[in-house]
Amino acid sequence: MTLLIKNGEIITADQRYKADLLVEGETIAQIGENLSAPDGAEVIDASGKYVFPGFIDPHVHVHLPFMGTFAKDTHATASQAALIGGTTTYIEMLAPAGNEDLMDAWHLWSGMAEGHSACDYSFHLGVTAWNDATEGYLRELVAGGMTSFKVFLAYKGAFGIEDAALFRTLTLAKELGVVVTAHCENAELVAQLQARLLAEGKTGPEWHEPSRPEQVEAEGTAHFATFLEMTGAEGYVVHLSNAKALKAALDARARGVNIHIESVIPHFLLDKTFAERPGVEGAKHVMSPPLRDRSNQAALWAALDRGEIDTVATDHCPFDVEQKRMGDGNFTRIPNGIPAIEDRVNLLYTYGVSRGGLTLHRFVDAASTRTAKIFGLYPKKGEIAVGSDADLVIYDPAYRGKISAATSHVNNDYSGFEGFDIDGRPSVVTVRGQVAVRDGGFVGDPARGQLLRRTPHGGHG
Repeated sequence: MTLLIKNGEIITADQRYKADLLVEGETIAQIGENLSAPDGAEVIDASGKYVFPGFIDPHVHVHLPFMGTFAKDTHATASQAALIGGTTTYIEMLAPAGNEDLMDAWHLWSGMAEGHSACDYSFHLGVTAWNDATEGYLRELVAGGMTSFKVFLAYKGAFGIEDAALFRTLTLAKELGVVVTAHCENAELVAQLQARLLAEGKTGPEWHEPSRPEQVEAEGTAHFATFLEMTGAEGYVVHLSNAKALKAALDARARGVNIHIESVIPHFLLDKTFAERPGVEGAKHVMSPPLRDRSNQAALWAALDRGEIDTVATDHCPFDVEQKRMGDGNFTRIPNGIPAIEDRVNLLYTYGVSRGGLTLHRFVDAASTRTAKIFGLYPKKGEIAVGSDADLVIYDPAYRGKISAATSHVNNDYSGFEGFDIDGRPSVVTVRGQVAVRDGGFVGDPARGQLLRRTPHGGHG
């Protein structure tokens, strides 16, 4: 495969210039002005468009058993939806229940993805318990290239990890040079607050947020940071949602804790009033940490602009309307999650860059490059340079449209962002040199995706 992309404006995390790109096979072979097309090359005219490195979503759930049901996407539907939205790599949270064997979970999760993903992928290894086999399993999987862990400080009795296991996980991660990602909410406080609200007859989706308020997330963030400090491990807070938790993370960073911060697109654009809608309309917007008071959004955008929030992910987790109704009469039984893998890039561009103050460079950095650096994918991913993988997004800033479940490609029957305007979308997306998307439609190889094996980076992000 040879591909020549002409007349585009290349935008990376730190550069902006007009040039042509020659792709040979799976990688970028040349960057320059007035490049000639070799015989048999496909030529794409990118006049008036941006050329971005492929975007990376570091936090998705595709296969997820949760609340007695399973997330609706397959790796086929999720990966193709991701590509249509400009995401060319995702990292899935492998989250076994606490009583499930980690190696069994690895074979299940990786087997479901193999041969079914249209884009490249990797995994964060969920450590939900610690037993005699855990350390050996983790060492084996890290040696095989799965160089990040996931811990849940919430979901007591399901995915949640106890402090002794957290300490052992972080100690091992420090030794191996592995990043530990963490869902930071105080599990005991959530359990007690949930029980109190239900006892008071407060059962609707509007009580989900009060059952896990901002202080509970801030405490969980500070708790995780303290364990990082005591072990010297490198940490990554996932889906940080509010100013109090942000302060806890930044205070830890200021005293030398090696901690990265991720926020997710719903927390930038949706607020708790969406989950306060009656019945299933509110349940559609139940996720954890919950959608917050709108006042937090300005703090998140400002921190993103300053680079204090490192990355913007999705926490993509698609449960359909019927599944959301499982929580009728008891908000604690609503499957948590909002689908967003297809919409993240367009929403971040629209409301960050086009209608906000976010620079194109910070946009690329937060949605691609910094993720690649933190999780050991750079410079093959997250960059436009000779030798990098030819994961490219030719982006049309002139496009105008609206988000709708009716036109979505995820396997779900609602959108958390129904009716949101979009300024721009990918017009062409490539996966290692092969065209996968044209003008909003998937045209690629549904089995193109490869499992990305990563190298531990010893604490350098």
